Amino acid sequence: QVQLVESGGGLVQAGGSLRLSCVASRPTMGNYVMGWFRQAPGKEREFVATINWITAHTEYSDSVRGRFTISRDNALNTLYLQMNRLNAEDTAIYYCAKSVPTFYLTLKRAEEYVDWGQGTQVTVSS
Repeated sequence: QVQLVESGGGLVQAGGSLRLSCVASRPTMGNYVMGWFRQAPGKEREFVATINWITAHTEYSDSVRGRFTISRDNALNTLYLQMNRLNAEDTAIYYCAKSVPTFYLTLKRAEEYVDWGQGTQVTVSS
C-alpha cells in the first residue's frame, strides 16, 4: 500500500488560483493511473481529473476542463492539480488517489482506485 499526502488547499477568492500537491510515500512499478476527486458537504465524491503515470494521458470532468490542469513529476513521486479561475462551486475536500496497475489510460470511477490521501480543504469565497 502507498501512502498519499495532499497539500496546497486553503481559502481563496473567486477567480483565484491554487495548486494542490500529492506526494506518494514510495515509487511503484507498472502502468497505473492517479486521479483527483472532490467532495462537497452533502454531496457525493466526484471525479475531477486523472492522469496516466506512464503516458501522461489526461482526462477532466466537464466542470473543470479548461480551468484545472493535472500533471505529475515521476522523479518526485508527486501529483499536482493546478486550479485556475476558481468559483464557489469548487469548494470541497480534494483527494488524490492511485489505482492498481491497469491497461487503461485513464480511470474516472472512484471504485477503480485503491490508495487514497486524507484530503485537503479548498474553500472559494464569492
